[in-house]
Amino acid sequence: MVAVGQAAPDFTLQASNQQEISLRDYRGKSVVLYFYPKDMTPGCTTEACDFRDFHPDFAKLDTVVLGISPDDVKSHDKFTAKHELPFPLLADTDHKVAEAYGVWVLKKMYGREYMGIERTTFVIDPEGKIAKVWPKVKVKGHVQEVLAFIREELKP
Repeated sequence: MVAVGQAAPDFTLQASNQQEISLRDYRGKSVVLYFYPKDMTPGCTTEACDFRDFHPDFAKLDTVVLGISPDDVKSHDKFTAKHELPFPLLADTDHKVAEAYGVWVLKKMYGREYMGIERTTFVIDPEGKIAKVWPKVKVKGHVQEVLAFIREELKP
């Protein structure tokens, strides 16, 4: 997993609403990059809606929120429309970005092993370096913790 102080791996991905997004386009701003397993699942929906509900607070701090999962753009478009998400969801269908960030991992559920996303959030500072990492995120209260970190540590 990339660590605090390292340069955030750059990427360009297709996003909801037919955009193509590159991380380098956000230099000069703080970026919350959150990786989540799957659209329309309970935990991922709660997390996305929490980021939605606090989106104005992130915007006031000149911070961009980007969500990434292995789902395709069509799935992201449905998820975005259903929950009125004001930030883009990026389609990492070949999980190359997840691998670059170290969040594509072996998971176990009900005795079955498979590769998937480990729910992880990164804060990237305006210079493009990793400022904070939350691995194995527990959704409840997480977005508020991310917001507090940006307010207290990055002080835009």
